[in-house]
Amino acid sequence: MKILNKTYVTIITLAISLTFFALTSIQNAHGSDSKIYISVGEAKVRKSLLALPAFKYFSASKSKANIQLGDELFKIIYNDLNVSGLFTFIKPAAFLENPQNTSLKPAPGDSKGFKFKNWKTIGAEFLIRGGYKVSGNDLSLEIYVYHVPQAKLIMGKTYEGSKSSVRKIAHAFSNDLMKSLTGKRGMFDTKIVASVSKPPGSKEIFIMDWDGANPKKITNHKSIAISPAWSTDGNKIAYTAFAYHPKAKTRNADLFLYNIKSGKRWLISYRKGINSGATFLPDEKHLLLTISQTGSPDIFKMTEDGKKLTRITRGPGRSMNVEPAISPDGKTIAFSSDRSGKPMIYTMSVHGGPAKRLTFAGKYNASPTWSPDGKKIAFAGFDKGHFDIFIINANGSGLKRLTKAKKTNGKWANNESPTFSPDGSAIMFTSDRSGTHQLYIVSPDGNNERRITFDRKSYEKPKWSPFLN
Repeated sequence: MKILNKTYVTIITLAISLTFFALTSIQNAHGSDSKIYISVGEAKVRKSLLALPAFKYFSASKSKANIQLGDELFKIIYNDLNVSGLFTFIKPAAFLENPQNTSLKPAPGDSKGFKFKNWKTIGAEFLIRGGYKVSGNDLSLEIYVYHVPQAKLIMGKTYEGSKSSVRKIAHAFSNDLMKSLTGKRGMFDTKIVASVSKPPGSKEIFIMDWDGANPKKITNHKSIAISPAWSTDGNKIAYTAFAYHPKAKTRNADLFLYNIKSGKRWLISYRKGINSGATFLPDEKHLLLTISQTGSPDIFKMTEDGKKLTRITRGPGRSMNVEPAISPDGKTIAFSSDRSGKPMIYTMSVHGGPAKRLTFAGKYNASPTWSPDGKKIAFAGFDKGHFDIFIINANGSGLKRLTKAKKTNGKWANNESPTFSPDGSAIMFTSDRSGTHQLYIVSPDGNNERRITFDRKSYEKPKWSPFLN
């Protein structure tokens, strides 16, 4: 039994009839078939034709609420797979048989089963057949994925949980499908942390699902809380808040740490000036952050309790060194510095030493973020009056612009604060093209751009979580 965050979601590999077994090659729930159906790499991936019929409702009851629950299951899974950028969906009008009149398994093994030839004729490469039932507070999704050209079952599972776990069930299937088809874990159960404001109010830190659902406010400073960052195990959030200091009768940009499971928070750096832009090192014992107590902002390494501080950058001169981002192997820092006159992206050893300049274009380059494989760095670049998202190889080659959009008034929009998904398939960023800074995602090749949030709030400095257990 697999339990997901206090809701019971049991994943069961379905038993397949002997007749069906004789006609198809069956892969169990854990992927004993090592075949990769979709190769995901740096090159642009060809989209596969996918047939995803509406899920069947296995109940005589015509409960409107239960039918809506099935619709929600379907919509979440459809959105997950659409966002992956791996599929082109076949429109239901092209279907040669009515999926509601056939079972989830194929003929002739199932007398009421669907016919592979009907799906092969319309060019489907993959077919997903699902059905659900609701009993009291329990929800069950039975679902199969087929490779149509080979008339082959790729995976078949039942996901069970409470009705309130509908999103967890849907995301669990989407993740399993990604693993079965690409050999890589999906990112659909991950989360986002961001600074969120609703003008003209304060800014607070929120955690939400990657698609913007289930937002939860974790701060209540009633001031300005910014620049959140995940610990590498996903259990803690570091962020900066302009906290009031009664003795000095002033506010200071202090660094806080918040434990997600316990809900406890504590102050870890309140040195005079800036204590911001934190990033966790892989050892879970140290953070990097920008501190300005010496005058100009510099990058420091600090123990998680805030007691021991080691300076990493030293100018040169009074130049600023901000927004440190640690490479996945924990050996290299990417950061923004104006040591050349204009803020550009640099890298250096986590232990300090000489810095290597990566970017030379534009007037202001900021907010570097590493791809999970450590091969690329995305950043926000300012040129010709607005910010856009760019990506560059970690050695400084291959600079490419990923975004370009206009506001409704015809002016160029600002696209800022990139953050990679933990599987490397997407980059989230903020854009003011709609009037407020909303969340968007784009593929690392610049394709498959889409809007994630649709409200009047303003989102700043989003950070994508690591894979969560």
